[in-house]
Amino acid sequence: MKQPKNYARKADGLALDNPRSQAVTSTAKSYIGEFEELVLLAVLTLGEKAYGVTILEALEGADRRVSIGALYTTLSRLEEKGLVKSWMGEPTAERGGRAKKHFKVEATGALALKEAEQARSKLKVSFGRAIDTSGGLT
Repeated sequence: MKQPKNYARKADGLALDNPRSQAVTSTAKSYIGEFEELVLLAVLTLGEKAYGVTILEALEGADRRVSIGALYTTLSRLEEKGLVKSWMGEPTAERGGRAKKHFKVEATGALALKEAEQARSKLKVSFGRAIDTSGGLT
C-alpha cells in the first residue's frame, strides 16, 4: 500500500518532503473558489460596513442565498489564507450590547481577486472565439 505524502504546513509554504513544494513560497498565488471570490467582492464593496449581515445581504443581492454559518466558515478560511482580516467593533445598543465582527480585504485578497479576473478575461476571449467559429454553442 502506498504511504500518503506528508503535507505538513510550514510558515513559508508546504513542507519540503512534498516534491511540488519546492516552488511554493510565501508569495505563491492564492487560488480562490467562486464563492470565496463573491465574498471577497462583497467585503471590498462594503468597505467599513462589511460585517456578517451586510455581507450576507450583498450576496443575496447577487442572487446567492447562503446561510450565515456557511458565510462565516468562508470568511474564516479567507482569513486563514491571509486574504481578509477581521476585528471586533464596539458593542452597540441596537444589538443588545453585542459587538459586530468587521472584515476588510487585505492586499493579498485584492491580488487574488485581480488574478481571478485576469484568468476569467483570458477564458472569455477564448469563449468568444469558440462561439464565433462554431456559430453558437453545441
